[in-house]
Amino acid sequence: MTEVYRKIHVVGINSYLFKELPSKLQDLFINTENIAVPNSYFEEIKSWSKSGLEKKKSFFSSNSNNELIDWLRSQKNDVILISRGDPLWFGIGRILLENFSKDELIFYPSNTCIQLAFSKLKIPWQDTVNLSIHGRDSNKLVEALKARPSSLAIITDSKNESLEIIKKHLSELNLIDFYDFWLCEELGFDNENIRKLNLKESLPSDISSLNIVILTKTKGIFSNNNIPLFGINDSIFKTFDDRPNLLTKREVRVQILADLELPKNGVIWDIGAGCGSIGLEALKLRPNLDLFCFDKRIGSKALIRENSKRLGVKPKFILEEDIIKTLNSRNLSSFEKPHRIIIGGCDKKTKLQIINTMAMSMRIGDIIVIPIIDIQTIKELKEELEDKNFKTNLNLIQTYKSLSITEGMRLEPNNPVFLLKGKK
Repeated sequence: MTEVYRKIHVVGINSYLFKELPSKLQDLFINTENIAVPNSYFEEIKSWSKSGLEKKKSFFSSNSNNELIDWLRSQKNDVILISRGDPLWFGIGRILLENFSKDELIFYPSNTCIQLAFSKLKIPWQDTVNLSIHGRDSNKLVEALKARPSSLAIITDSKNESLEIIKKHLSELNLIDFYDFWLCEELGFDNENIRKLNLKESLPSDISSLNIVILTKTKGIFSNNNIPLFGINDSIFKTFDDRPNLLTKREVRVQILADLELPKNGVIWDIGAGCGSIGLEALKLRPNLDLFCFDKRIGSKALIRENSKRLGVKPKFILEEDIIKTLNSRNLSSFEKPHRIIIGGCDKKTKLQIINTMAMSMRIGDIIVIPIIDIQTIKELKEELEDKNFKTNLNLIQTYKSLSITEGMRLEPNNPVFLLKGKK
């Protein structure tokens, strides 16, 4: 293998001032003739050669394209390629490694723009999700937003109106009030500007093309003033940190509530309640119902209580316990007999036992609704309901949500859900 003598020195910078370079890199610049610089700040770096340097400089204006690669290949002596931040972090480093051997390349990273942003905001960032939509589609951004991390750092692309795309995604996913939106411009440079934007207003017109966005979970006080009577947005409900998305989405929840044919008075059991979204919305619609919530997961009781406050309703009873234990070891006569039952969040065997146990005490007109995602369980559950004198009905709910893309809009499917309804 031929030994490579010529080196490409890839220098990351966070300032246009020559004096802020480490002394080692100042010496490298002084002793290197050929310098490639991104055209967006070409004049600023070219001015370094006017500081009384003895060695003549030859500058190449770079667009980070094939012309840059061809120019680098044509150089017989060492060259410097100026970059921003860390060239190997969503930077030109990946392209260089695809076109040159590792022996030719030497990287000198400076702080990334994300490091600078969080240092200015004075927020820890070890759990931050980092992604780029610079020259990329926003699919990964959508997936990251759905997971609702505590903070996101987004490298933007001024050419594709990515700030508007981020804003639209937050709106479409009902996360406008969930995150604070920090616009960070020209970090580390003379025109550095960090501002928190109100996304309910139009974006400013004076935005620098050198920007990134930081999203941090808002610490604002929750207000229930604008909660609708029916069809409550998923984002209203507090969820488990490790399961940030509701299993039963708004569109499915609306259909479940319709299938329950909620009476003005009576008792409703929400089994496998999770954060309580179905039962609590039922209670908002019918405040005179007595709601009993059952969920075995530790922390569910506190979660349901918090969501009760958000919706301004009050369940009669919340039990943090496996429903099987409740059915087997508790005196069920101490609970009010339900007129409506929602069975979710448990396996087929548990669902069958609930139907078998509770059906005996249910009266004509009482209803059980079971959301199902496993098609294999439908037949047995349907037969069990019919065996207990319930008339059954099965619906498949498949919904799509519009999401903005650079070219316009796309439709993203939600997981299909079967709703099995039994009415006595």
